[in-house]
Amino acid sequence: MAVPIAKCLAARVCLLLISLIFQSVIADNNAGDVPHRRFEYKYSFKGPHLTQSDGRIPFWVHTGNAIPSSDQVRITPSLRSQKGSVWTKSPVHFENWEAEVAFRVSGRGRMGADGLAIWFTTSQGLDGPVYGAADQWNGVGIFFDSFDNDGKKNNPAVIVVGNNGKLVYDHQNDGTTQSLGTCLRDFRNKPYPVRAKITYYKQTLSVYINNGFTPDKEDYEYCTKVENMILPETGFFGISAATGGLADDHDVLSFLVFRLTEPGQNLPPPEKEIPKEEKDKYQEEFENFQQELDKRKEEFQKEHPDVQGQPIDDLFESVNDREIRQVFEGQNRIHLEIKQLNRQLAMILDEQRRYVSLITEEMTKRGVNAQSGQAPTHEMDTIITTQQEVLRNINEIRNSLSGSLKQLAAGQQQGHAGGLGSYEAVQHFNEIKEHLHGVKRNIEHIIQKNANPAEMVKCPELPPLPNCLSFTHFLVFIVIQSLLFFGYIMYKSQQEAAAKKFF
Repeated sequence: MAVPIAKCLAARVCLLLISLIFQSVIADNNAGDVPHRRFEYKYSFKGPHLTQSDGRIPFWVHTGNAIPSSDQVRITPSLRSQKGSVWTKSPVHFENWEAEVAFRVSGRGRMGADGLAIWFTTSQGLDGPVYGAADQWNGVGIFFDSFDNDGKKNNPAVIVVGNNGKLVYDHQNDGTTQSLGTCLRDFRNKPYPVRAKITYYKQTLSVYINNGFTPDKEDYEYCTKVENMILPETGFFGISAATGGLADDHDVLSFLVFRLTEPGQNLPPPEKEIPKEEKDKYQEEFENFQQELDKRKEEFQKEHPDVQGQPIDDLFESVNDREIRQVFEGQNRIHLEIKQLNRQLAMILDEQRRYVSLITEEMTKRGVNAQSGQAPTHEMDTIITTQQEVLRNINEIRNSLSGSLKQLAAGQQQGHAGGLGSYEAVQHFNEIKEHLHGVKRNIEHIIQKNANPAEMVKCPELPPLPNCLSFTHFLVFIVIQSLLFFGYIMYKSQQEAAAKKFF
């Protein structure tokens, strides 16, 4: 009986090993089929600092109504009958590629027009009737069509249309009679930029779309795939857009191109990718720039002999030093405001104490009558009780302000000792903000107490009530603190965005 059981266990172990080996072989094959990606900066653009000082995009040309800026390229503004496009200056010479495009299509209408197109063609279609580019192109166009020309309610849609240079685009039917692949995707007025990933690898064109509902840049969904598609060996990348009777803003935030290389295939050396004439031109420009920089350094040293021998970098503060300085300046202003509030509360406290003492003296002078004096005595007791409560609340406010002052002092000492990080600074400001909100609530409570007509008793020959603490100081303080907080966050985000620049 033991022999059959042993044979069964051995058979199961063998099957398990065979399945594991089979899965590992499949995984190795899939991993080996993944192409190598290399970023190609000469066919890409991305903000910030997208344009040069003269308003041009490096390695790209723009035509029509396209408006480049530091963060994006507005292919067409939301005006009627507009056309615009941007195209690479140099043609692409590699066989397999991948393009990642981030864009926004936004408008106030329920429907938009006409749409946006991403191109790979043998020539630059600088102007024309097909989404602002030339018709009868040789290559492929990926169209983001937002207007329903044929009335079939199948828009907005993504349409892949190929052309050999002889076909005329079928506008009336939204290109459906010529499309090689399509999918319905609403890409207008999304909270985040819509992203499209277009991959051409081993004669297969694949399109993936990020719908713009999430900040996750890698959250792509499958749109369409065209197999056995032969594209030209060389071509230009381009983006175009057009508006008609309806209009949208068509903004392109980035266009990134990657060269795809099959596993095991060696990349061409850099000297073969850049022509010798172009390389010599870049080298000459670099040498001229270096000479001009050295000349300006000499002129600066002649004009400022007092800083000779001192490194120029020491004359400028770093980003971390600037952030810490701004945090400390904001804390100092908050410290001064709280001190001023503390002084005013001390004055109010003295006035309240004097007021209570005067009420006590008035009660002593009037005396107590057997019958008619009962009501005034009760009224006086109510006033004294109210004033004592006011004194207690003001003391609590002073204690809260003292706690805020201690927090500020501790934060400054900690920042001077080891530098204050952005997270700690935000937490520190939030704690101070909570303390100040508590102070504000307490003072509003005191104001409501004193303004309640049921507790106001007329008492002759008493000094007037002291002026309550002005709400203006709290409003000014909260505005200053909010501006400092949001200014710091915006500055930090700009610095992080600038660090992502690709060239």
